[in-house]
Amino acid sequence: MGIIERKQKEKQEMRKRILNGARKVFLQNGYEQTSMRNIASEISYSAGVIYFHFKDKSEIFQELHREGFSLLLKQLHVLNSVTDPFERLKATGRVFIQFAQDNKDYYNLMFLVDEPIKSPANGGFQIAKEAINLLHDLVKECQQAGRFKNMDAEYLSFMILSAMHGICALFCKDRTTVFVNRTNQELMENGYASFVTLLEKG
Repeated sequence: MGIIERKQKEKQEMRKRILNGARKVFLQNGYEQTSMRNIASEISYSAGVIYFHFKDKSEIFQELHREGFSLLLKQLHVLNSVTDPFERLKATGRVFIQFAQDNKDYYNLMFLVDEPIKSPANGGFQIAKEAINLLHDLVKECQQAGRFKNMDAEYLSFMILSAMHGICALFCKDRTTVFVNRTNQELMENGYASFVTLLEKG
């Protein structure tokens, strides 16, 4: 490995270390109480090292957003081979819920940690919009196939996303303990199955 390649690898490894440390700090402190200094402290480096790679905490937060949504979209795109749009829609919900179970930290940052959005043109916002548009387009495909007649596609997409997000948010924030006779797995799988039953009647 040459000098240039080695330096590039070291830079990538440092960015990864910063992002992993920042994810932990954002989750512990929230966006407003997180600073470049305590991110640096988390990974035992000076704040100057962090500033060499990222201009501010907003850029770090947006990069974590982008990573999370990229991972989610990659998993959702696997469903493109499912030809029936309604079956793809049902599978989309299962993938979404499984993503939250497997990537709790990412899910919390993507959906549950507040950040003042400075510009709708930022990368995190754009890729989140791509994920929402994917769901909206899928709902319209279902309508073209005869499902959800006379329903507004945007309102229905919002309702479906809200249902999936509600299931995931309760899990990620450990709010499912009130259902003492059911495990998280049972609540998420069977709760979503109950929601699908309602969709099938639409």
